[in-house]
Formats: sequence, C-alpha cells, structure tokens
Amino acid sequence: MTNKFNALILGLGLSLSAFGAHAEQTVNATEVLIDADNQIAMIKENITIFDKNVHIVHGNRQIKADRLEAHRRPELGDNKQLLIATGNPAMYIETMEDGQQITASAAEIRYDVATQILQIKGDAKIEMADQQIIAETISYDIDKQTISAEKDKNSSTRVRTTLTPQSEEKPEEKEQP
Repeated sequence: MTNKFNALILGLGLSLSAFGAHAEQTVNATEVLIDADNQIAMIKENITIFDKNVHIVHGNRQIKADRLEAHRRPELGDNKQLLIATGNPAMYIETMEDGQQITASAAEIRYDVATQILQIKGDAKIEMADQQIIAETISYDIDKQTISAEKDKNSSTRVRTTLTPQSEEKPEEKEQP
C-alpha cells in the first residue's frame, strides 16, 4: 500500500469512526466528520465517494445529501477537502453564534473547507431569520458572512428575495384554571 492510500483511508476512516462513536459530542472546528451508508475510495484520484444517507458535520455546520464526493488536495495543507454534495435536494444547516440558523438547499452543494466558501447550484434557496433568497446559484462566504446570488445566463428567471417582517409581539400566556 502506498503512503497516499494509507493517509486517505486513515483520515476518512477516523472521521467515520469518530462520528459514529461521538456523534452527540461537539465537533472540533477543524475536523470534518462524514457518516453514510456506503463509501468507496478512489485512491489514485484522492476522491472518496459516500453514498446514501450522507451526513457531514464541520463545527457548527451540517450538510445532508444523497451522495458526497470528498476531494483531498494535499497541496493546501490543513483543511484541504472540497466536498461536493448532491441530493434531491442536498441541505446545508449552520447555527450562528447568536443561535439563529442559516439553511440552504439545492441540487448541488460545494463546500471548500480551506476557503470556507459554500456554493449551491440548481434551484438554490437560502433562508435566514427574516429573508429567503432563491436563485440558480448562490455563493456564501462563511468567514465574511456574505451571500451573492445570480440567475442562470440562459434563463429569464431572476434572483428573488423575500423579506418577512418578524413580529415583535409575544403571545400572551393563557392562565391555567
């Protein structure tokens, strides 16, 4: 076995076993844990494919998909994975420091762990607190907390954002007899 093969299998195997054994614990922000029904490693290409019921955890972020390709790029050092999740739809969930959630869904979600860029394509939708953005492609820079959306060049459907006012009123508690 080659060193490349050993590193790929060891890294992904540890991720899978750590996820299964410690799923309820908080995940280290640098670890990417992947759980799935099936896994195939293509050693020469540095690609591992996870299939069926895929669940990825990276810090306070999760991706749920039908299929995942995990590309390892040794030239980038730490956090060298490019994760390409597909599903009907694939889902992304991030819990912010203030407890609010950002959710996204699309046919394809690309998560570059090194640059912290999330790109969602194909009926892309992202929702947070009081707004929803729908477009063909949406990019989310996690570090900068910026979102950009664009329409498909061959489509007349444009980017649509829906702002929903949040109610300040709290429902009154009903008195118990």
